[in-house]
Amino acid sequence: MPPLDTDKIIMQALPPQITDCVPDDSPGAREIGFSVPDRYNASAILFDNLAAGRGERVAVTGPGGTRTYRELCADAARLGNALLSLGCRRGDRVLLFLDDTPAYPAAFFGAIRAGLVPLLINTLTPPDLLQFFLADSGARVAIADADFADRFNSVACTGTDLETVIVVGQPFPGAAVRTLSLDHFASNVSVALDLADTHRDEMAFWMYSSGSTGRPKGIVHLQHDMVYTAQSYAQHVLAAREDDRCFSVPKIFFAYGLGNSLTFPFYAGASSVLLSGQPKPDRIFQCIAQYRPTVFFGLPTLYTALTKAQAAAADLSSLRLCVSAAEVLSLDVFESWKAISGLEIVEGLGSTEALHIYLSNSAEAKKTNAAGRRVSGYELALRNAEGKEVGDGQEGILWVRGHSSAPCYWNRPDKTSETMRENGWIYTGDRFIRDADGFYFFQGRADDLVKVSGQWVYPLEVELCLAKHPSVRECAVLAVRLPDRRTTLKAYVVLEDRDQDKNAATRILQEHVKTSLLPYKYPRIVEFLHELPKTGTGKIDRQALAKLKTALPA
Repeated sequence: MPPLDTDKIIMQALPPQITDCVPDDSPGAREIGFSVPDRYNASAILFDNLAAGRGERVAVTGPGGTRTYRELCADAARLGNALLSLGCRRGDRVLLFLDDTPAYPAAFFGAIRAGLVPLLINTLTPPDLLQFFLADSGARVAIADADFADRFNSVACTGTDLETVIVVGQPFPGAAVRTLSLDHFASNVSVALDLADTHRDEMAFWMYSSGSTGRPKGIVHLQHDMVYTAQSYAQHVLAAREDDRCFSVPKIFFAYGLGNSLTFPFYAGASSVLLSGQPKPDRIFQCIAQYRPTVFFGLPTLYTALTKAQAAAADLSSLRLCVSAAEVLSLDVFESWKAISGLEIVEGLGSTEALHIYLSNSAEAKKTNAAGRRVSGYELALRNAEGKEVGDGQEGILWVRGHSSAPCYWNRPDKTSETMRENGWIYTGDRFIRDADGFYFFQGRADDLVKVSGQWVYPLEVELCLAKHPSVRECAVLAVRLPDRRTTLKAYVVLEDRDQDKNAATRILQEHVKTSLLPYKYPRIVEFLHELPKTGTGKIDRQALAKLKTALPA
């Protein structure tokens, strides 16, 4: 099957059904016995708990409140009905700008159950980027926490179809469109929401890539994608069970966090601990001590911060499993966390396009510095530049296939054809070597994208941002490897005023990147030079700069 033409998808009449490119009899689907009916709606992951008799069990808990499955389903139904009362129609997009509280799963599953398509948006998104998301998706309604409502100003709303922002909390009077209080608006709405008769291959929700040199890409996921990750990763790696309580520090708006906080606990009838706000080490340890999670999800950067904090007295006795993903986990951090918790971190790797983890170590089978082995339900192939498979011990680009794979990027046929290949294969762009035991070892990217704090960053984008600052004469940004094997960005800068205080200049430039782009993209290391090395043609000599790279602490 050739790559999908998303221009044609846009022209389809509602409901916007998209063909799943992975064959139903694929080896991965057969391996886990995956099967869902043609008429399927992803809200079943939440609402099936009522039919299973779990209505009075705790679904979510945390500083933002506790909701049983019965209460959460009622909240989701109210929200779904509220959205329909605003004129939302089958397949309409609804932008979610929410932190991790019980309102998030209510909004997410309520929209899906009503036949709408929620967009999971990073709450660090500035108004200009928010404007792109609104314009690209055509969303007429957004649901936002009161703390973020001021982001919907004239910059964000101009040139979009946005009509209404439903605010969790008090409405923001300065918003550029109508705002409605969720508590007031949905208080008298019915808790009986008719289930939209969606096809399993119909759009369920979108997530956006972080973007690199160009605009971010809307990653389309289908109704059956979430249940596939539950039947593959959650059952075969996590061994998720009803008495589990999952705590994911990565937020729900990340694909990793969505699975950890909503898909896996709800599918198993377990509970989820939700922590809003900044995940500082002391708040995380306090949350673990108070809410007693059994499964903990983090990132290498988070585990690093936790092991450096005053953690000796932390009560981690409730944990049975600790998981890490998104970037390489160093042996030092692995050993430090084991010393604190008594548990070994289970490391894995996935992508937003695949929705969750497809490579993972396990408690029974693991290797240091390995991303892991193939997760049941997924097919993997290492291929060279010509697309031919390579053997063990040879470097190749990783291709992955499974029924959770996104079929397309919204309205981006060029990018879709680059990533979503024939018969449902996804070209990841990650370089790996596989050993004879089936473990995969990450070797870097096929392009220049690098992962910083678990998120992709394009060094050139940061470089162009720094170059616009009036105090910068010239600059270059490169990825460097830290002693603990994490990757970070280092900026080499020549200042207009060579006598400017370097510490002050570092803070100014880092803040400039944080506010102009997104906070996680700022260069952790800034080195000031009198001149940047040049090639014979006068271009910046990046090879010479690479020789200057030092593994400095972040």
